[in-house]
Order: sequence, then C-alpha cells, then structure tokens
Amino acid sequence: MKVLLVGGSSALAHAIRKPLSASAEVITAGRTECDIRLDIADISGAKLPSGIDAVINTAAAFAGSSVADLEQAAKANVLGPVSLMRLCEAAEVQQLVHISSIFAELATTSPFFGAYALSKRQAEEWLGLAAASSSVKVTVLRPSQFYGTGAFNRRHQPFLSTIIDRARKGEDIAIYGSNDALRNFIHVDDVAEVIVRSVRRQVAGTYRCVSQANLRYSDIAKAAIEAFSSQSTIRFLSDKPDIADNAFPPDETLYRLVDYFPQISFKRGMQMEAAATDGAAA
Repeated sequence: MKVLLVGGSSALAHAIRKPLSASAEVITAGRTECDIRLDIADISGAKLPSGIDAVINTAAAFAGSSVADLEQAAKANVLGPVSLMRLCEAAEVQQLVHISSIFAELATTSPFFGAYALSKRQAEEWLGLAAASSSVKVTVLRPSQFYGTGAFNRRHQPFLSTIIDRARKGEDIAIYGSNDALRNFIHVDDVAEVIVRSVRRQVAGTYRCVSQANLRYSDIAKAAIEAFSSQSTIRFLSDKPDIADNAFPPDETLYRLVDYFPQISFKRGMQMEAAATDGAAA
C-alpha cells in the first residue's frame, strides 16, 4: 500500500508516520520539509504521484478573525480538501481520509465557534456532496483537542502548555473565574492509531474521535502537578470572567469499527511529558 500524507510536517502527521510505515509506503506532501511540495491553500495545477492507494489530509489553517484570516481559512480548510478530492479522482486513489475537528459540531452561539470551526464544517459538507458521485471512498474524522509529548505537539494548545510549564517549574497554576471548566483532550498517538486503522480497514463515513472522559481544568492541572512531582498549587481567580465548558459526549462508534479504543489516559500523557522533559534536561 502507498499512502500520501498531506500536511506532512504537522504534529499529527509526525505521529501517524511511524505506525503507518509498518504496513505502507508513506510519502509526505506539504509546504516545507516534505517529499513533495504541496500547498493545500493553492493546489491548482498539482498532480498526485502515481500508484497512491490512500490520501490522508492533516493540513489546516488555524485562522484569526480578520478578513485575510477568513480568506486563508476558506482556501486551506474548505477549498483545499475539495481540490484534493479532485486530484484523488484523477489519480484513481481509493480513499481520502480528511481530518476535520470536533469543533465542526459547535453551535454558532458557542464562544469557541469561529473561522476554524466554520471552515471545518463546510469542508465536511462539500466533501459529502463530492463523495455522493465519486469513486473515491471518503472518511472524515473529528478528533477533539489532541496533545502529545514535547513543545512541538503543544503549539496549538496554549493553556495546556502553560499548565505544563508552571507545573514543571513548581509555580502556582491560576484558573480564571469560578467555573472549573470541562475540556476533552485525546493523545495524538491514539488519534494516529485510529487514523491508520481507518485506512487499513477502508472505513468510510464521518466519525467522532474523542476521549471517553471529559476533564475539568483542575483535573488537568492535578495530573501535570503529579507527573512532575511539583509543589504547585491551583488557584481560582474569582474576580476574573468564568471560562466556559467545551465538552463532548463519548462515542465508541469509530473505535468499535477499527477495533481500537484510546489507550493513553491524560494522567499517562502527563507522565510521558514529564519523562521526556527530564530526559531532555539530563
């Protein structure tokens, strides 16, 4: 099997490569540090290599709210996957696995709804229309917020990064407001394994890929403090605005299809982070 990994320099792509390489030839595509240069925001005129069996798209733009940011999000997150679908058809690729986001399910009234969530939702809708008349099998996976070991995996999780850094230094961890907000974090290695198995089994359709347990901010902080054997304390700043919950219900559908449930608890994930940090410092 030959698989093209688009967005090949992303944290998720790095996590996918090792388990995928055990059973497939992996070719990476992206703007930098990849086998093939491919800009998901502008792939007009591009062609896929011959003999590709499956394409996994991990590329995405994490846009702000300016007009330029919105334009970039539309190009990379909506038009990009649709154009990639066209390239898959031309190259007779059997399967396109598109990595969306659980944020695609957010209501427009959610404080976390924005260009990223909207563009991810629209991409799913366009790919659904395209798949109805295409020979390419389309798989859309919606992971919740994923994290991993090392700073490279934490660059899109600023609050989690702050908690980890403060716990490592033994500094107090302050949480705004009085609400002990809920979050859903899943380890990037678990997400990678689910994606690889979805390719091997040619799973089609749209599925959630979320942790089976939502965590409160205090639970997240406690796990980091314990992992680093830290003296940090947790404080709620009641004079600050409350932080809203952003939790998602558990869903076993995809895990049963691929015969794999997430294996890395958040506690274990923090232990892995602490071990890597101690090793780097030695």
